[in-house]
Amino acid sequence: MIVTTTDAIPGATIVETLGLVRGSTVRARHIGRDIMAGLRNIVGGEVDEYTKLLAEAREESLQRMIESAESMGGNAVVGTRFITAGVAQGAAEIVAYGTAVKTT
Repeated sequence: MIVTTTDAIPGATIVETLGLVRGSTVRARHIGRDIMAGLRNIVGGEVDEYTKLLAEAREESLQRMIESAESMGGNAVVGTRFITAGVAQGAAEIVAYGTAVKTT
């Protein structure tokens, strides 16, 4: 599966546009991570616990988007984007979306 942020794939021809695909996950903070993040907030620096949490959420939403494209018969996704939105206190939704296509 080719996944790209561009609208074209160099060296490939899009022969069919299948439609919008997306994958999402909602992640909540974890009390253990919150304690470590609170300590990091005092001394400054990157909050590694949240960085890891969001990286895992992005990968999960990306995988779900790819599965959606495959179920439509696609072999590539173009125009891929990510968005994040707060859905509740301490929880965020990560969405990956793009256009599923067939290429040659």
